[in-house]
Amino acid sequence: MLTDKGVRATLPKDKPFKLADSGGLFLHVAPTGYKSWRFKYRLGGKEQLLTFGRYPDVSLADARELRNEARKQLRAGSDPRHAARRARLIGANEDQETFETVARRWHDKQRGRWKPVHANDVITSLERDIFPKIGNMPLD
Repeated sequence: MLTDKGVRATLPKDKPFKLADSGGLFLHVAPTGYKSWRFKYRLGGKEQLLTFGRYPDVSLADARELRNEARKQLRAGSDPRHAARRARLIGANEDQETFETVARRWHDKQRGRWKPVHANDVITSLERDIFPKIGNMPLD
């Protein structure tokens, strides 16, 4: 396992190289001296790579925490690359309305026009199929 002191002291070489930590996390060191944290994992039988950010902007402890979060997402059956993209989209637009809030407001307005069984089917379908995927995304 890596230490912060060891990572700091790592010097670039003629070719890019990796310094392994644990659990698929490694430090990629480019010949230019650029160091970035990466996480290698398998999903659907294919090898995938997720970059967490540049060292020292992302510390060793932060990189390990991000790796642990990514592993939780893998255990839950979702691809951490998609979750990272979604987080970037949502993080930039936190104060804007999400698809879920607008869809729930729409459902409340339509409920009076529908039979109770249909209204229940619509909200159940949204909660089961749509909100987990795009519910938190901003409308714009």
